[in-house]
Amino acid sequence: MAKRLHPARFWIHRDFPYAEGVLRQKNLLAEMAKNPDSPAGVILAEHRPTVTCGRSGDGGNLRMGLEGLAAGGVEFHRAGRGGDVTYHGPGQWTVYPVLRLEWYGRDLHRYLRLLEECAIRFLALYRIKAVRRPGLTGAWVGRDKAAAVGVSVSRWITWHGFALNIHPDLSRFTDLICPCGIPESEGGVTDLDSLTGRRHAMEETLPALRRALAEVLELEPAAGEDNRDFRDCCCNRPPAG
Repeated sequence: MAKRLHPARFWIHRDFPYAEGVLRQKNLLAEMAKNPDSPAGVILAEHRPTVTCGRSGDGGNLRMGLEGLAAGGVEFHRAGRGGDVTYHGPGQWTVYPVLRLEWYGRDLHRYLRLLEECAIRFLALYRIKAVRRPGLTGAWVGRDKAAAVGVSVSRWITWHGFALNIHPDLSRFTDLICPCGIPESEGGVTDLDSLTGRRHAMEETLPALRRALAEVLELEPAAGEDNRDFRDCCCNRPPAG
């Protein structure tokens, strides 16, 4: 029996202010909460340089004060997601699935594992074996994290999501913050380019990322939406490694 696919709209934003991403998610969430027939949405954002601190963080894992961040052109925002501090910026896809949690059994832990699976599945398409680490979230290759996860749920609708590193400035993860509060002795941060040894344009990675999202989260284009690239991605061959 074929799985039931869930209708979703799909948006891509480059050079995207973090605050605008939050607003877009909140507006979409309110629309979905008001109308049970309103389709879900997935926002793919490449943000301007930004440090965010989740509900678990108290700022203690910042390695630079707010004035220093601002002087360096890095925004700081308190985030409504779980987790501690992380960095968003050019060369990274931040994926915001705004979905109905009932599709995943209203089980937040299961949903977190599905988001990790999206990143793991994406990396597998580049012949990279990523795994989960007990007691931690995210997708890991060896001792290094390639994708960070942090979510929130309101009215049984998810927002926030996961950040997938393609080729961000990795020095930001050590100079500005202690990522997710994990000391360097226990793990670092990596990206697709480092793992494959070649440069990937951001748009080049979209088919594989859309494919992973569609397969793992069981999504299909919403009726009437111009989502041809989203639909076609499921038929794409794996990218060259």
